[in-house]
Amino acid sequence: MKTVIIGGSHAALSLAAQLRHLSPEAGITIVSADAEPPYQRPPLSKGYMSGKVAFEQVLLRPEDWYEPNRIELLRDARAEAVDRGDRIVTLTDGRRIGYDRLVFATGARPRRLPAEIGGHLPNVYVMRDHRDALKLMERMREGARLVVIGGGYIGLEAASEAAKKGVSVTVVEAADRILKRVASAETADDIRALHKAHGVAILENAQIHEIHEKNGLADGVVLADETVIPADFIVTGIGIYPDIALAGTAGLTCDNGIVVNERLETSDPSIYAIGDCAVFPYRGRVIRLESVQNANDMGIVAAHNILGEDKAYRPVPWFWSDQFELKLQIAGLNTGYDQVVTRKGLREGAKSHFYFRDGTFLAADCLNDGAAYMMARKILEGGKLLTPLQVADPDFNLKSLL
Repeated sequence: MKTVIIGGSHAALSLAAQLRHLSPEAGITIVSADAEPPYQRPPLSKGYMSGKVAFEQVLLRPEDWYEPNRIELLRDARAEAVDRGDRIVTLTDGRRIGYDRLVFATGARPRRLPAEIGGHLPNVYVMRDHRDALKLMERMREGARLVVIGGGYIGLEAASEAAKKGVSVTVVEAADRILKRVASAETADDIRALHKAHGVAILENAQIHEIHEKNGLADGVVLADETVIPADFIVTGIGIYPDIALAGTAGLTCDNGIVVNERLETSDPSIYAIGDCAVFPYRGRVIRLESVQNANDMGIVAAHNILGEDKAYRPVPWFWSDQFELKLQIAGLNTGYDQVVTRKGLREGAKSHFYFRDGTFLAADCLNDGAAYMMARKILEGGKLLTPLQVADPDFNLKSLL
């Protein structure tokens, strides 16, 4: 059986490795638009940008791993058409690749500011790939001025790395607080205080009017109230959108992602979708997750199903973010929460915010609190009952639920 994977992402490598593990004879081809071997994205805005991690350390597999494992890796290659009838993928250079099973692992693309307000200027960056990180690292010099547009995790991680290098940083967030879409006010308050303690200015409820241009470069951000924030360079972290253009052209059902069932099959049962580009059923609704955990676990489940098993994808999501001296670890998914209970950790300064909906435990944000994070994950994975009163009781031992 020949499986073709479009995309060189975490999900793609997870699938390829699991397929090879389960089926020594399977044919596997990865079509990756990147010139580099597949690599991890999260460290780009964390350790790699700090200069402490070499690029070779963020590769998902060593460059010499593919050939002995009989995995064909096509680099700097782009798929432009899928013929579902004849099961052929056509690349932009004219090559045609047949498949028995096709997998979309195309990931997501960063949203950019419109060109009309200056989003096209050469020193306005996004943070998505290796080249973006290299460009930003060149700019991060002591005394430089950076404006980060967007107070989500990517923007705040970039702000943290820049501030540690002596860059003067201002974060501009349009919503009434940072992390509005992904975290509670309690978590946002902790992270805001952390950044301010390190000299990062955070402006909330601040709408961008335009990016000011001088000599062909951005030299400041103009807010709706006419405030001007000087900048030597700008990073936009205003979200991502799933890369589904090819899937849509191929006639697959798409709705804020490529729609899949619990087996990760698309509307064509010979085609799968995994990772950031896929929307899937989760606890009675349909969601799309942007995380390494989701990409890796989807790849593993898809591999089993491609080989004829019947595995349902039922994840317990997890995520992490490194900012200054903070390690934030998140277990579960907080969507729809109506209550947050804070619990102090065992270590000095450690704490966690637990999310509930109608008294049901959903997720936890653990700030330098690795023990609570592991307990929260195990409780969610085991389907154990955890109540707000138990979390609020400092004498209650979470381990007693396991």
